[in-house]
Amino acid sequence: MTARSTRCTTAKTRTSRLAAVAAAAVVGSVLLTACGDQTEGGSATPTKDGGSANAAPLFSKLPADIQKAGVIKVGTDASYAPMEFTEGGKIVGVDPDIAQALSKQLGVEFKFTSGTFDGLITSIYTGRQDLIMSSMTDNKKRQEGLDDSGKKIGKGIDFVDYFSSGVSLLVKKGNPQGVNSLDDLCGKTVAVQRGTIYEDTFKAQATKCGAKKLTIQAFDSDAEAQTRVKAGGAVADLNDYPVAAYIAKTSGGGNDFEVVGSQSDVGLFGIGVSKENTQLRDAVKEALDAIIKDGTYAEALKKWDVEDSAVKSATVNAGK
Repeated sequence: MTARSTRCTTAKTRTSRLAAVAAAAVVGSVLLTACGDQTEGGSATPTKDGGSANAAPLFSKLPADIQKAGVIKVGTDASYAPMEFTEGGKIVGVDPDIAQALSKQLGVEFKFTSGTFDGLITSIYTGRQDLIMSSMTDNKKRQEGLDDSGKKIGKGIDFVDYFSSGVSLLVKKGNPQGVNSLDDLCGKTVAVQRGTIYEDTFKAQATKCGAKKLTIQAFDSDAEAQTRVKAGGAVADLNDYPVAAYIAKTSGGGNDFEVVGSQSDVGLFGIGVSKENTQLRDAVKEALDAIIKDGTYAEALKKWDVEDSAVKSATVNAGK
């Protein structure tokens, strides 16, 4: 499960994927523009195969304004490899590749803009973005626009669920503190990205720890949390398993971190969309089902070694 955030930077240690070498050649990858307002922008251009965009199978399913614009604006936090990150001036990863496959079905360009994770839902409310593709966990709180206390703070958004993942603990190589579960963190200090499901998980564990206090240090990016763990200032970070595994494999040549314990809190990532734009939501759902059926979805996941996280069909608001 996830939720994340980032500043305007290049790919961080979170910059992972289990097939990083393939990123440079990613077809229709998302181009990165200059930083501004803490964002990085880019676009995944659909392959037209000699035809016009409106010849795409599901173009007619899109809202009229998107048909006219020829673009779907996508908000992301491109610091979360292998799901989405920057490399060689481009936004690459699982989500951009899935977007590329969706674009062929819908006949419009998916234009990615990267900013802080905790501002992505607001970007849907304001109309700045049409979709969120950022490894965002579909849950009832986000669907209903609630804060951690259950207070209504927004309209909420809908999700088209496209990926399944659990979370894992990332510790310093050699696991010097002997951490193998969340319960082992009581009395210790952890690092995490602010505004994420992981922070919520640590907060819940802190309550469980009680007097044996769990200290939580929250940062704007997961890269900062990783640095804290690497330096010994915190004993663990928490991340989605595919991301944690890649970080452990690649950071410092595999000598910085390791993944401990078993996956927990297995849940769904969703493509976020305004509740007021059901036509776009349904078009994206139909496009996702189409790429699952034709195999391009499986190809995108295989490229990044995350096949185990595939869903069998598109669902809407199936998160808990």
